[in-house]
Order: sequence, then C-alpha cells, then structure tokens
Amino acid sequence: MNNIGHNNPPMDPKETIQKNIERKKPILDRDPQFFNNVPLPSWIELSLIDVCNRACSFCPKADETLAPNTYQKMTMKLIDKLVEDLKKVNFDGYFCLCGYGEPMLHKDYIKIINKLGEVGGIEIVTNGDLVNEKSLLNIYNSKASRLLISLYDGPEQVIKFKRIIKNVGIPDNFVVLRDRWYSADEDYGVKLTNRVGTINIGNQPNPKNFSDQKCFYTAYQMLLDWNGDVFLCPQDWQRRQTVGNIMQEEIFKIWTGSILTKFRKQLLKGERKNNPCNSCNANGMVYGEKHAKAWDPNSG
Repeated sequence: MNNIGHNNPPMDPKETIQKNIERKKPILDRDPQFFNNVPLPSWIELSLIDVCNRACSFCPKADETLAPNTYQKMTMKLIDKLVEDLKKVNFDGYFCLCGYGEPMLHKDYIKIINKLGEVGGIEIVTNGDLVNEKSLLNIYNSKASRLLISLYDGPEQVIKFKRIIKNVGIPDNFVVLRDRWYSADEDYGVKLTNRVGTINIGNQPNPKNFSDQKCFYTAYQMLLDWNGDVFLCPQDWQRRQTVGNIMQEEIFKIWTGSILTKFRKQLLKGERKNNPCNSCNANGMVYGEKHAKAWDPNSG
C-alpha cells in the first residue's frame, strides 16, 4: 500500500487529492458483485455519531443552523442488523466510517469495526484529535483496514503522527496522513463541493454546469446515518432525500427500492432535475463507471 499513502513531505494539495482518488479506485472501479442478477454496492459509508469536535470552514458542521451537533449515535443493534443483511447477499465491499461526524467520538467504535470486519474492509476517516499511541494500537489490532488522518493544523502534524506511528511499531502504510491545512485559494486541499447547495466557500463551480452530467453515486455506494436512514449520497448534508431505513427493511430491498431506482435511472442518464441533485456541483463520475454500466450499459 506504500504507493497510495501520502505521508511524506513536501506535500501538494493537488497531489493529495489525486492520491486520495487513486486509493479508492481498486475498490470502486472494480467489476461489481451481483446478487440475484443485481449489481451490489461496493462502498457503504456509515455516520456513527452526529457530532464533531471541530468546525472546519469548508464543512457544513461549521454552521450550527445547517448541521448542528445532535450527539445521536448508532447502536450495536443497528450494526448487527446491517451485517446480517449484508451476509445474506454475500457482500464483499468496503465500509467507510465518516459521514456527518467524527467516528472516534463513538465510544464503541472498535466494537463496531470488528463487527463490520466480518463482511468487508474498513476505512476510518478521522481528524486525528483522539489518535494517540493507545488508540492507534487498538485500531491496528482491530479488523480495520486503514486509518486516514486529515491534518488541518499544519505540516507539524506530519512529524507528530509519524512519531506516534513509529513508537507504536505498526507499518507506516496502515495510516494515511492527508494534508488538509491549505487556504481557500487552494480549496483547503480537498475535492471541494457545495454539499448539495449547503455551503458556498472556496472556488465553487455553478451547479447549473452539472445539470446534464451523469452521476454514478447511486450505482456503487450507500450512506447510512446513525439511526439507520439511508440517504441518496454523501453529498446530501441536509439529509433531504431518504431512500429507506435498514431497521425497517432489509438493505437489499432499499438498494433495489423504488426511490433509489428512480434517482439511479435519472442520474445515469445525466438528469439532475430533482431535489437535491439539481443543487449539486459534485463530479459524480470520478468512480463507479463499471457499476454504472452494470445498471445501464449506455451510461459511463
């Protein structure tokens, strides 16, 4: 995994973004799995807890009127149900612990990682504030596949975390350090979007420029909130379009359900005409072309 880390300075924001994209391509650009002749998602993002201890200016959490910290958290009952559902369809994809909050603030995040690890790989995305020698070793000894630490304060954090990694004695490539301390002129070192009309900071393109652009999100991924609600995609920070709840029905039924099917058909044709997609300026074709073609041979 050395070729997909970005732990060695000097760093460059454009290079960081590209390496972040390349890291996920083997998962999201692979041939999709099928169950009952239906393509399955390869990526499931979980929002374990609805709180973050930071308020980054490019994140909706910076505005309490848009994304308040509710401190609601996912239960093990929900995790057990999710894993049970995924075993029924022989899921063999990846989980990402990120969503609308800081996953390490959930007191049971190690237990959750080990349960999810029964069916798939796991990436944890953290701001690093709770990463120390003890917590890093616990994560490494769990079923986690990789830990991504977003560095918002400055390049001195690279030295700090490389020291922690060395002291713990784990492989350097288990941890990916992502430089995110840049200015608005450099889009903060992230692939900046308006989070479906939620924020307008940095060099944001006009959503109208994407009105006829295809989007593959609904072909390869799902986003689960703390209470089991499944949302259209991770860009929808205002949680405007729920497609189901895994505590009320099996995840495969949600994946093939009428709401998600309607949006998927539209987006694979380049029709961003319905809310919230008509307010989005995200490039939805970065990943998932093979998944999209499995749903619609004319997409991609």
